[in-house]
Amino acid sequence: MAVDAVDAAQIRSALVRLRRTTGLPVAFGGLVESGRRQVRISELSGTATTALSALAVTAGNGLGGRAVALSRPCAVTDYSVSRQISHEYDLPVAAEGLRSVLAVPVVVRRRVRGVLYGALRTAQPLGDRTLSAAVAAARDAEQALVLRDEADDLLAAAAPGASAPGAAGGAGWEQVREAHAALRALVPRITDPALRDELLRACGLLVAGSGPVPGPRLAPREVDVLACVAAGATNGAAAERLGVGPETVKSYLRSAMRKLGARTRTEAVAAARRTGWLP
Repeated sequence: MAVDAVDAAQIRSALVRLRRTTGLPVAFGGLVESGRRQVRISELSGTATTALSALAVTAGNGLGGRAVALSRPCAVTDYSVSRQISHEYDLPVAAEGLRSVLAVPVVVRRRVRGVLYGALRTAQPLGDRTLSAAVAAARDAEQALVLRDEADDLLAAAAPGASAPGAAGGAGWEQVREAHAALRALVPRITDPALRDELLRACGLLVAGSGPVPGPRLAPREVDVLACVAAGATNGAAAERLGVGPETVKSYLRSAMRKLGARTRTEAVAAARRTGWLP
């Protein structure tokens, strides 16, 4: 998968958390380049120079390359003299004045997608607490990337149906509706505003026409519930998918039905489709 601005933003957010939770003064990282076994350092936090900017770290080389090759966190107490790693990147590391360094891979679906680094400018052991906090920051980035991958997969699966609106009612269009419901359910789990907006725009692409026509205004959660109902979910299944209680689902559904002038769930879904809220 190609490196893009949204994925890079996840690395940037993870580095902010890494510095905050570990207390390390320097953090940097990047994503694995598409089609290559190397990480391009694109995000810097707390650095004093640009020596590490755009550095390409090959799998197996240096500390980060070792973390990529082993798919596990690695750390050294004094980078320049460590016998645990190779030393292809000693010059930029020394230029930044780094001594104790840790590297944590960001692993998504068993593939290393990036690396987070944290560092001190003094040579001293990085304890278990520091390493655990760095790993937790990497897990956050992994979760965000997993959600984005799920959204991409759903859109790809729905693409044939989405390109053929005339097939409404057929298997292809039902797949679009299921994808729309799944995407809507992912949105509340995403904390990054840019990624959340991107996902909502993707949801909009799956809705026939140019968007809702003049009429009842539905709240986002009402649309989420109706999308689940349209995909055949029970109230309990919708609650589980959306991460809320069954009574909350019932409340949103009743509110949507009232706004749409519907007496039943089926009528509510049909009305939401007519008014452009659902595909």
